[in-house]
Amino acid sequence: MEGGVPVTTDTTAFKECFSLTWKNPYVLRLAFSAGIGGLLFGYDTGVISGALLYIRDDFKAVDRETVLQESIVSMALAGAIVGAAIGGWINDRFGRRTTLLAADFLFFIGAVIMATAPSPALLIVGRVFVGFGVGMASMTSPLYISETSPARIRGALVSTNAFLITGGQFLSYLINLAFTNVPGTWRWMLGVAGLPALLQFILMFFLPESPRWLYRKGREKEAEDILSKIYPAHEVETEMRDLKESVDSEIREVGSSEKINIKNLLKTKTVRRALIAGVGLQICQQFVGINTVMYYSPSIVQLAGYASNQTALLLSLVTAGLNAFGSIVSIYFVDRSGRKKLLIISLSGVIVSLGMLSAVFHETTTHSPMVSRIETSHFSGFTCPDYSSAANFGSWDCVTCLKATSPGCGFCASASDKLLPGACLISNNTMKDNCHHEGREWYTRGCPSKFGWLALIGLALYIIFFSPGMGSVPWIVNSEVYPLRYRGVCGGIAATANWASNLIVAQTFLSLTEGIGTSWTFLLFGVISVVALVFVLICVPETKGLPIEEIEKMLEHRALHFKFWEKRPDLPEKTQAV
Repeated sequence: MEGGVPVTTDTTAFKECFSLTWKNPYVLRLAFSAGIGGLLFGYDTGVISGALLYIRDDFKAVDRETVLQESIVSMALAGAIVGAAIGGWINDRFGRRTTLLAADFLFFIGAVIMATAPSPALLIVGRVFVGFGVGMASMTSPLYISETSPARIRGALVSTNAFLITGGQFLSYLINLAFTNVPGTWRWMLGVAGLPALLQFILMFFLPESPRWLYRKGREKEAEDILSKIYPAHEVETEMRDLKESVDSEIREVGSSEKINIKNLLKTKTVRRALIAGVGLQICQQFVGINTVMYYSPSIVQLAGYASNQTALLLSLVTAGLNAFGSIVSIYFVDRSGRKKLLIISLSGVIVSLGMLSAVFHETTTHSPMVSRIETSHFSGFTCPDYSSAANFGSWDCVTCLKATSPGCGFCASASDKLLPGACLISNNTMKDNCHHEGREWYTRGCPSKFGWLALIGLALYIIFFSPGMGSVPWIVNSEVYPLRYRGVCGGIAATANWASNLIVAQTFLSLTEGIGTSWTFLLFGVISVVALVFVLICVPETKGLPIEEIEKMLEHRALHFKFWEKRPDLPEKTQAV
């Protein structure tokens, strides 16, 4: 329950959120300390995309095998699935603060293992440990912030977690760029991840447990002491009364047992409808393809025709910066315009952006530079074997060359113009160096293209639309829609669904681009985005400014939520002022 505030249409939540800096900095301290869990989430998401470029250089087995590349990325997601699932139980049993401390410890251990890994196998082990920590933190941070925030600005404060996720991604690209010319490159990139985990562990060690969890455990005095630091004195009594009503209602409905029966949980109408909305949003967030952009953005930039690792990282930094900016936009609008409107605008833009990306990569593939026999013979003795034995080598272009598998081939662009016919050669460091020494570009992951800049615009538009809505709102909604008794377990279910979907997308993206092409892969994500838009229109409730008890009542009386744009009549205000 979240009593003690008016629930009328809110147009000043953003200003009020920032006014806490001098009015009640304690609330911001709670939010930003817990939000470092989002920073861990974002840093891990972003850092692996750049580190993977250099891991491939150090471990040739990784460079040759797409499945191994996907495993290094996705094993963290597999760990996150387990971490999120266990995290729900730990949250309800031991509390939000304890869960975050455990998450920080696991993340720190994983960062140390990754930084010192002598082989891809041990690197994957470190990724799994990091995944455990990220999975637990991803569902606990917004939950803790939600339960320690006044309802009026709850959305804005939970959005700070999303901002720190995107901020972590931006920071990871800066770190990647900083270590590109340092011995050990990727080891530093991955090892630095342990520092924010250590910082949050220290901060959370001195912060209190969630007052709502404490009250649910019968520790009323401790809960009241914490609420008195969050709310004005005249509102604390109302908050305590609402918490008592919520707990008493749960006991009347399901008994006083602490054990949660999943079967009975799903039979409860409000919980079932909340899970449909919450879990559905988390699945949609991943299947519209966001983490293909975040995990593989440097690779996508190279697929668009930019061969240099440094250039790919720099351009990806711009993408990450736009993502962080979008999260700030979300903080401003989420308590102003509402959750559902942001989702609809966000998905509409994502659909257009994915259509643009699909069209651009189709043109990039179909207008690839041809392979010249004269250019290739210039590097005598290093011709790609598949090209030498081809029945119709005159039809070969750069894309065909890069698909050759015996033993793996690269494209050395023409010295005069990279869009002119070039050479198809065996891919190794010797040929890469020879190509560069002649002032040519060397391509192994994408081909030269005059449309590459349009792909960058498409990626930028995708992030600009995704970040304010689909980037942050699913986590906000999941921190609001569940009854107090079920918040831990339901949040764990939703986060597990998010990470499982994330794993599927990350594990299949490179294989999809190789199997059906980059263009069709983005088109597939576009079709899924249309389905997601329909889901949001029908199944997701608007929770802006509503106390938790009002959200429960809304879910109790209505399963489908077609109306979203009309201004909702003001609900009766609480008797006390803000």
